[in-house]
Amino acid sequence: MKGCMEKVQFLKYAEEAYYNGSLTIKALSSGLEIGACNWNILSPKGNIIYLSGSVFASATATSFDYKALERSDVLLYSDFTACNDVDGEKNDFPPATGSSYSSNIGSCWETIPESWLDSDEYSEEMEKVSFICSCALDTISDGGSVLIPIGRPGVMLQLLENISLSLESSNLKVPIYFVSSVAEELLAFSNIIPEWLSSQLQERFCSGQPLFTHIQLSNEKKLFVSPAIHSSKFLTSWQEPCIVFCPHWSLRLGPVVHLLQRWCADPNSLLIIEERADIKLALLPFEPMSMKVLQCSFISGIKLKKAIPLLKILQPKHVLVPESLRPHISCWNPKFSVHSFSENETVVVPKLKTFADMDIAMDMASELLIDTKMIQGKNIARLKGELLIEQGKYRCVLRNKQVLSSQVRPLLFLGRVDLDSLLMALKKMGMKVAAQHAQNTDGSENVSLIFISEPNEALIEVTSTQTTISVGDETTASLVSEAVRSTLVCF
Repeated sequence: MKGCMEKVQFLKYAEEAYYNGSLTIKALSSGLEIGACNWNILSPKGNIIYLSGSVFASATATSFDYKALERSDVLLYSDFTACNDVDGEKNDFPPATGSSYSSNIGSCWETIPESWLDSDEYSEEMEKVSFICSCALDTISDGGSVLIPIGRPGVMLQLLENISLSLESSNLKVPIYFVSSVAEELLAFSNIIPEWLSSQLQERFCSGQPLFTHIQLSNEKKLFVSPAIHSSKFLTSWQEPCIVFCPHWSLRLGPVVHLLQRWCADPNSLLIIEERADIKLALLPFEPMSMKVLQCSFISGIKLKKAIPLLKILQPKHVLVPESLRPHISCWNPKFSVHSFSENETVVVPKLKTFADMDIAMDMASELLIDTKMIQGKNIARLKGELLIEQGKYRCVLRNKQVLSSQVRPLLFLGRVDLDSLLMALKKMGMKVAAQHAQNTDGSENVSLIFISEPNEALIEVTSTQTTISVGDETTASLVSEAVRSTLVCF
């Protein structure tokens, strides 16, 4: 686990990170949660947008930055909220024909998202928070305790702030506990990332006000933050009735298990959890359950009625959507191509660009005009320099005449894979291999497959235009890469 976490790179809002010189990766706010992202991945051959669960208006997180996702080459639509709407809306949306759908709504699609930023969804969310607060107050007034195992930080911070204000206005003095091994870090983190917070909270930050009320509540001894329920800080401050925020939403691990066992037989106490289909199964270990249960649902993504117009606004060239969404999008006859994906399935996307752009140093550009030959109707010029790939771009510079980056650049190799030589090289490395020849499903080209079973499993797919290596561990990947490089046949 430690070795895995050491490979994690932290990014600021809209900060560009570079992978292997060939990819530029940027994190953009999705609006769903504080720090929740959509991703823009740029390569020399085009850019890919990964669109996750997104929300146009949020009380805590920065708004959905959809404008930064416009006009991509490929958009991977991974917000599954619309999939949940399909069954409920299949009888009336979208219309049976794309033409009627377009004529009725298409003319206003260019301006719809601006109105979505002030949509009723935000008001509904605040009404839900107010209702939860009223239920919590009623429970405290009846002498019961409130248990809130909600895992979304933004929702938790909203409830914490609104419940504390409701208690103060009602003159009810009961302690609030936040019990988690990362509780202190989470609360501290929420005060140092204003770029990921909503515009209302950023205004607080600029005016010098605290972003959230938990610091004031802790100073006033109204909020007690503890790493575990067996900690001395928790035990010495424990008092009932009370309100407890703690993990885990599954009700199978963490402090919530012990607190549910304590209060499950109390009809005056209240459990507040996010709405789920398996609620009876989740509560089964705590039967007989006399404790009141309040299920609440919060916005977790883009609804179907907004998903389709959003794609019209973003104007990607190719869109990959979950299988259940494809008929709803295809019937609209969009200008972009639509592909569907499902679990454990490889999707082949058309080539984004036939050629890649390359920046050539000024002192080399003049050579293009001096030594040029006409071959098969094309002007060909020979350049002698160093081919680099940095920040997602190809560059050609004169050797020893360009101040290069001090960072170690990835090595680039070019050539054709000789299958027999590759098999021999892998066997010399002690690998157990087997080869198989096949053909693409569309019959376009032959494919040679090399299966590696020992010491670890790997797969090498070789075609006339590309070689794909699929492997699960770095050691095997390094060995396979070395074998491929050693057997390349240069053109």
